Amino acid sequence: MSWGIELWDQFDNLEKHTQWGIDILEKYIKFVKERTEIELSYAKQLRNLAKKYQPKKNSKEEEEYRYTACKAFLSTLNEMNDYAGQHEVISENMTSHITVELARYVQELKQERKSYFHDGRKAQQHIEICWKQLESSKRRFERDCKEADRAQQYFEKMDADINVTKADVEKARQQAQVRHQMAEDSRADYSSILQKFNHEQHEYYHTHIPNIFQKIQEMEERRILRIGESMKTYAEVDRQVIPIIGKCLDEIVKAAESIDQKNDSQLVIEAYKSGFEPPGDIEFEDYTQPMKRTVSDNSLSNSRGEGKPELKFGGKSKGKLWPFIKKNKSPKQQKEPLSHRFNEFMTSKPKIHCFRSLKRGLSLKLGAAPEDFSNLPPEQRRKKLQQKVDELNKEIQKEMDQRDAITKMKDVYLKNPQMGDPASLDHKLTEVSQNIDKLRLEAQKFEAWLAEVEGRLPARSDQARRQSGMYEAQNPTTVNNCAQDRESPDGSYTEEQSQESEVKVLATDFDDEFDDEEPLPAIGTCKALYTFEGQNEGTISVVEGETLYVIEEDKGDGWTRIRRNEEEGYVPTSYVEVYLDKNAKGAKTYI
Repeated sequence: MSWGIELWDQFDNLEKHTQWGIDILEKYIKFVKERTEIELSYAKQLRNLAKKYQPKKNSKEEEEYRYTACKAFLSTLNEMNDYAGQHEVISENMTSHITVELARYVQELKQERKSYFHDGRKAQQHIEICWKQLESSKRRFERDCKEADRAQQYFEKMDADINVTKADVEKARQQAQVRHQMAEDSRADYSSILQKFNHEQHEYYHTHIPNIFQKIQEMEERRILRIGESMKTYAEVDRQVIPIIGKCLDEIVKAAESIDQKNDSQLVIEAYKSGFEPPGDIEFEDYTQPMKRTVSDNSLSNSRGEGKPELKFGGKSKGKLWPFIKKNKSPKQQKEPLSHRFNEFMTSKPKIHCFRSLKRGLSLKLGAAPEDFSNLPPEQRRKKLQQKVDELNKEIQKEMDQRDAITKMKDVYLKNPQMGDPASLDHKLTEVSQNIDKLRLEAQKFEAWLAEVEGRLPARSDQARRQSGMYEAQNPTTVNNCAQDRESPDGSYTEEQSQESEVKVLATDFDDEFDDEEPLPAIGTCKALYTFEGQNEGTISVVEGETLYVIEEDKGDGWTRIRRNEEEGYVPTSYVEVYLDKNAKGAKTYI
């Protein structure tokens, strides 16, 4: 059905209806915009929540995440970051595909509607002008007819009056003829304007208005169709992230299934094992010796006790014998009750009888732990010493890297004196070398303590052996030979081993001057699981199944930096599957 035929007289109502349609479209845009704000706020809250429960660097919480349950929880936090990223994708896609597009369309729609109704009002004004012209010619024709009729009556009256002169009658006759001629002219003009008006009116109601209303109808139908397509896009944006959200949830389930209670129990043993042997059997302490001597001196008791092979304790006899024991004041035979000794044994820390006991006791009284951790049980002391040696080796490596950087800088100054004075770096180079020597001496000291502790501990399996650190492997001549093969309980150094294999090189100011223009080395490859359109600055587009190089792994913000030929950029970590080269310099996994 056409609005031009059915609604020819509803111009004002159509104007109100189309304005209402635009208002509905703007209301839907506002709805989608608020939805995107909710998605962004939700994603931000999820990220803050995950960040809140992330373990703090170099704290006790990091040690707790050796347990599989804590690792599963950490995986859940990481997946929540990816989950939040998908809500950010929803917000971004809804903004770009719905909000922005519809806002542009609304502006075009308003302009189009304005032009159509402007043409309609122009046609209305034209037909109103024609109507006014018709009315004016009609009133003029009516007036001229009345004037002609009065002039005719006046002529007839003058002609019938015998007292009127002939000249006056002739004058009245001529006046009547003029009025008749004017009436005829008005009649012709009225007839012409009437025909013109009828033609214009026919064109207005059967051509102009139907055409304008038809265009308005088509415009309104396009608006309705567009809002329907936007609603489909609204659903598709949500549907597109469902597979990735499902994958995040699957990873959470996988992490939960990886929890190993037996392994966690073993880690508890390794964390709190003291290394001492369990106490042996407690010897029987005979309290009947004074009683036997008393009984032997008493003839009455001997006579009564004849024929009895042994004494029986309990009941009244024990009560009678206790005074004899109490009277014995000998310090060698004065003993504490067995329950008191057992409680003291269970609550007191094991003691190591050596020369360090005095030093350890003094340190504890002063409130400071001894440098060699001699206040700890052997196993815990060994772990602390091993951790200290590893830290010192890392410090040595950092200082050596800094020394190499300064040496490199000095060589550049020597080749290009205009860039700087090589002598200005001698002081810094000497200082770094001294730091390296100090750290090496410190490491040797802890190595000696560690070798001493390991000599006391029982032998462990070969699978639990590992070298003391990266510095030993690179500089075997500077490390005490007695500590080459380190022993540790199974799994007790899981976290330290991973840290050793992922040493990060210290970046110095000197390296930055020469490495800024060099591209970052690839630390692995990745495969695109989904297509990603990088529309924002700093991102890069990838196609599903495409293989690219990884130059910087996810640092916890949900983005991975990749390279395609000479093009670099970031993609969501959940969109790619990363294969890291563990031997690459700078490769580090951020959990």
